[in-house]
Amino acid sequence: MSNFEEKWLDEKDKEALQYIEDITTKADEIQRQILNEILSKNANVEYLQKHGLDASTDSSTFKKLIPLVYYQQLRPYIARIADGDDSSILCSNPITEFFKSYITPRMKQLFPNINWHKAKGLNFHFAKPEFKTKGGIVVRSIFTNLHKRSSNLRSMPSGNNTSPDDIILCTDSYQSLYCQLLCGLYQNDVVFRVSALFASTLIHVFKFLENHWIDLATDIRTRTINPKITSSSVRESVMKIVVKPNPEVADLIENECGKGRWEGIITRLWPNAKYINAVVTGSMSQYIPLLNYYTNNLPIVSDHYGSSECFLGLNLDPLCNPDEVSYTLIPTMAYFEFLPIDMLNPKGEVNQRLVDLVDVKLGHEYELVITTFAGLYRYCMGDVVRVTGFKNKAPNFSFVRRKNVVLNISNEKTDEAGLHKAVEEGGRVMKQFGATIVDYTTYADISTIPGHYVLYWELTLDDLKEQNLNYIPCSVFEDCCLAIENSLNLLYRLARSHEKCINPLEIKIVKAGTFEKLMQLALNRGASITQYKTPRCLNSSQIHIIQLLESNLVSNYFSKNYPNLE
Repeated sequence: MSNFEEKWLDEKDKEALQYIEDITTKADEIQRQILNEILSKNANVEYLQKHGLDASTDSSTFKKLIPLVYYQQLRPYIARIADGDDSSILCSNPITEFFKSYITPRMKQLFPNINWHKAKGLNFHFAKPEFKTKGGIVVRSIFTNLHKRSSNLRSMPSGNNTSPDDIILCTDSYQSLYCQLLCGLYQNDVVFRVSALFASTLIHVFKFLENHWIDLATDIRTRTINPKITSSSVRESVMKIVVKPNPEVADLIENECGKGRWEGIITRLWPNAKYINAVVTGSMSQYIPLLNYYTNNLPIVSDHYGSSECFLGLNLDPLCNPDEVSYTLIPTMAYFEFLPIDMLNPKGEVNQRLVDLVDVKLGHEYELVITTFAGLYRYCMGDVVRVTGFKNKAPNFSFVRRKNVVLNISNEKTDEAGLHKAVEEGGRVMKQFGATIVDYTTYADISTIPGHYVLYWELTLDDLKEQNLNYIPCSVFEDCCLAIENSLNLLYRLARSHEKCINPLEIKIVKAGTFEKLMQLALNRGASITQYKTPRCLNSSQIHIIQLLESNLVSNYFSKNYPNLE
């Protein structure tokens, strides 16, 4: 490490970097210790006693007696806890551990020219309303919990934020987003990164900016707050940031946004921003072209991999190409096992033993299985990952897909990864005509026999002078349908071309802003804006979503030819 790279690193930063080296070097030993600790602390819980573990901490006994489970198998236990049963059901002493920040010192190495004492992150986080179960247990999202615990907030990788906690903790998503943008714009000269949990959230933020920049500029010019912001604590927090009128920033907003050209708007409004931080793996990779469009190709960092069940891994090469993101599994977070996806027979039953963390094979795909301090034992997460390399003894992996997210009409079983790859092929066809896919979802329409795939697309045009899609010939959309079908798996293509048991694929174009309405529909039903993801595969229970999409329909097109079988 050069002296230049060490410029902003303090002793805690260096310790965090060394910590990664130590725990990945001893990954096998640490995994044994973690399992021993989990089983020792929870030796007397009902769940383990029921399966006959009898306080054993031996890994082979644990694997022999404790079954693999999914959420459905644990629901009765979780329901009892929620209803107020305070006995030791799943865990005796729940532990919440937050991994000491590795990302911040790593980014200090990669961007030594940033003044890290003054720099701030424009980090879009959103709280979800909390509620109590019948047993009096408070239920809140992980981000709400983190921001309510100031000690944890200070240790988060986000570092110094442009928005005070009261703004982030406001559960009215409109007020929170408006004021986070307001504070971020007011402090535009010190913003070094723009971030959100998911790429889709950032696209929502940028669309919101397109629609509200006039009000934001007015508030900054006059040191006022839009009357739609009614929360007194939020208004007070904004006034602590917007301490005086700033006509220079207001002029910048009006000049740049007033052009009506949104390409590169992020770097024009926040000229010192060095990178974007958001999850762009899996289905989120759909948004990479739009992120590049709005940010003038700023580096996109996807720094960590986690879930509501457990923190899992870190991206040790945060400036890699977004298409090449891999995460190093952190062996102190949980006890990890891996279920090779080819170990399942047609009935979904496990044929062979699971694989330990240090025994996974390069290039192989696995479903993650975790055992945690908080009472999950051999819990199948449903995440399918691919091993891409190793950091010492710890595997690096890329996220492939969620298990069992499929379209299925004739046993062809199109999964999320296969669907996304096919949509990308269709997107390449549209790009040749100056159109980009903003967002998409799909479902298997079986209202007719045979059934067929329906893809709902929202498009944006690269040429702002064009007001609609009429200049693109219908034949282009039909070719697009065929390109998608040619990219789907062989079973689908056989069913379409040879067996004739699936009808031609259909693309339905929806109005601009439709997927924003879809997000708002989810928020109105209690979803969190921070964790919202566009559903990629719809089913019959989501008729309200299909109805919204159909009410915004512009045009539709079918594949005119059969896909090839090569």
